[in-house]
Amino acid sequence: MRASPARGFSLTELVVVIAIAVILSAFAFSRINTASFDTEGYANQVIATLRYAQKLAISQRRNVTVTVQTGSVSLTYPDLGGTAVVSPGAGGPFSVNAPSGVSLSGTLGSSFTFSALGEPSAAGTIVVSGGDISPITITVEAETGYVH
Repeated sequence: MRASPARGFSLTELVVVIAIAVILSAFAFSRINTASFDTEGYANQVIATLRYAQKLAISQRRNVTVTVQTGSVSLTYPDLGGTAVVSPGAGGPFSVNAPSGVSLSGTLGSSFTFSALGEPSAAGTIVVSGGDISPITITVEAETGYVH
């Protein structure tokens, strides 16, 4: 009787293939530009912050001011002498800071206030720009304060 030939790969072949895959993935991951991910992620954080400010104003029946600067968005209570809104998780002032290379601009100016009814004092847009993607425009509607 004749022995059947062995099937499959040898350990040496498997190690060589894995080593080549690791080297190729190291080059591929180093070429990924994370700036576009940072920009989109920060835009989502700004949208969530604006919606949180509106819901906070409605639930606490007091005005909440949103301060928009080039690199951050922060929340304060104007009726309480500008006291900062406390961040639920961190316990400090509520502020969302932009990652490096990402900036804010727009027509809303430096600050606006959500009333106790959820209406914004001004309507307009906030533009988040940075990275290789086109700027992301966030709109705050006049009557309803809807953020999208």
